[in-house]
Amino acid sequence: MSVFADIPQAAPDVAFSLVAAYKEDPSDRKVDLCPGFYRDENAEPWILPCVRKITNPPDIIRQAKDIIHADPDLDHEHLPLLGHPGLLAGGRKMAFGPPSPADDHARIASIQTVSGTGSNHLGARFLASSVLSGPGQTRSVWLPHPTWVNHPEIWALDAPAVAQRAYPYYDRERRALDRDGLLRTLARDARKGDVVVLHACAHNPTGLDPGRELWVEIGRICQERGLFVLFDSAYQGFATGSLDDDAFAIRHFLGRRMEFAVAQSFSKNLGLYGERVGALHVVAADAGTARRVEGSLARMSRAEVSTCPSYGARIAAAVLGSDELYAQWLRDLGTMSSRIMGMRRRLHGELVRRETPGSWGHLLTDIGMFSMTGLSREQCTVLKDRYHVYLLPSGRMSFTGLTGRNVGHVAEAIDQVVRE
Repeated sequence: MSVFADIPQAAPDVAFSLVAAYKEDPSDRKVDLCPGFYRDENAEPWILPCVRKITNPPDIIRQAKDIIHADPDLDHEHLPLLGHPGLLAGGRKMAFGPPSPADDHARIASIQTVSGTGSNHLGARFLASSVLSGPGQTRSVWLPHPTWVNHPEIWALDAPAVAQRAYPYYDRERRALDRDGLLRTLARDARKGDVVVLHACAHNPTGLDPGRELWVEIGRICQERGLFVLFDSAYQGFATGSLDDDAFAIRHFLGRRMEFAVAQSFSKNLGLYGERVGALHVVAADAGTARRVEGSLARMSRAEVSTCPSYGARIAAAVLGSDELYAQWLRDLGTMSSRIMGMRRRLHGELVRRETPGSWGHLLTDIGMFSMTGLSREQCTVLKDRYHVYLLPSGRMSFTGLTGRNVGHVAEAIDQVVRE
């Protein structure tokens, strides 16, 4: 008998299983509305022009790659333990704004990670061994309900001793943000020293973000209650098309002189999904504490990956560090966010034209890649099996899979399923 005989069979990942099923589907009408990555008007992967300028002129990422390849000092050596300095400096500026006399970023500890999953993972490990490990009461991590499917798994594996609790976020009946439930739970039930995971913008899976006034109230409660916030920032630039507007919550917390952390990903906004480029930033009380935090993070990362891959980091650093490429990147973000908003309007219009039963106004007010359609698991199965339209069983739709050619088919399929 194998020494591994008692290992249970792990459940397959739902999202990746649907991607595999979609690829095997021979129908020429199939539509993939599952992925959390951008697709162009032809539903094809889009290499951002800013990235083409680095990697394959004359587009942006290719331009950035050209810059890298022309560097006489280019080699295949390890990056420093903390990661690519240009990536970290650019990532800090992107998330927190430029350094200022009021805050020169010296109290921010930063380390490169294996994209957003890696930054959430390292953040969970670090917080479980520091913020959540103090004497006295049992401390918890609070996750929004619903949240990114990987959040509970990451915390279960990296911090098994930390209790996971959920705070209300989505009102399914109204298809709206549960403002009162969110504030009430954080103000009443979360305890000093608990960690609260917040989506910085473009909430996955609902597409619902707090407005600025609500962010201010959330910041006040977290500060007064002594809660430590971990922002998951995977979609900066995708919510509104503005990097600055999408960073409002992070910068507001920085302005409150709070201690908190940011798990940052460059997969979506730079289209570097397979390069796995990310960073974890921990805002400490002062510069001395931040340097000790960096030492602890470097030690943890050293035991796992030694150093992160360099190629994607060099591409991101080239875009973040070049005025020309950065300006092109802002235009690229506008292109992506505008197309997504356009597809929201198209689908909403198609459903209204068909007088599809239900309320669909939230498709216009949600932001980012995703919305919760309100469709049941059973309805999503019918969409897949009968109409070759693939959604997650939760009813989450990714608008990146919609195009001018397939939006009518998707609307008709939804209309038929809802009427049954």
